[in-house]
Amino acid sequence: MIGYVTLGTNDLPRAAKFYDELLAIIGAGRFMEEDTFVAWATGRDAPALSVTRPFDGNEASVGNGTMVALTVDTPDKVDALHAKALELGGANEGDPGPRTGPFYAGYFRDLDGNKLNAFCMVETGE
Repeated sequence: MIGYVTLGTNDLPRAAKFYDELLAIIGAGRFMEEDTFVAWATGRDAPALSVTRPFDGNEASVGNGTMVALTVDTPDKVDALHAKALELGGANEGDPGPRTGPFYAGYFRDLDGNKLNAFCMVETGE
């Protein structure tokens, strides 16, 4: 259902470098790029994530209550994405670990303050 998610940035080269390194962990690479935005995906028909300078020319700001969730297939990848985000200068918003039921997630903010999480569903043994 989701085709892509776009996050605002005030420093496109810095944001692009952050996401190049972060999303490489899950096999995503740049598939669209212009001087005002960059978009990454794992394939042409897969959902994408992009960063852009705001079209209206105003400063980008963080949406209160807005979060982008990146789905992966193992807790190890959740851990790796979370660790990489922090290594790249992102902020911890919740250490990786089990949440409710089969939901395993780690939360972080990118360099512009946008909130993301990496998550997967795990077997609970129930």
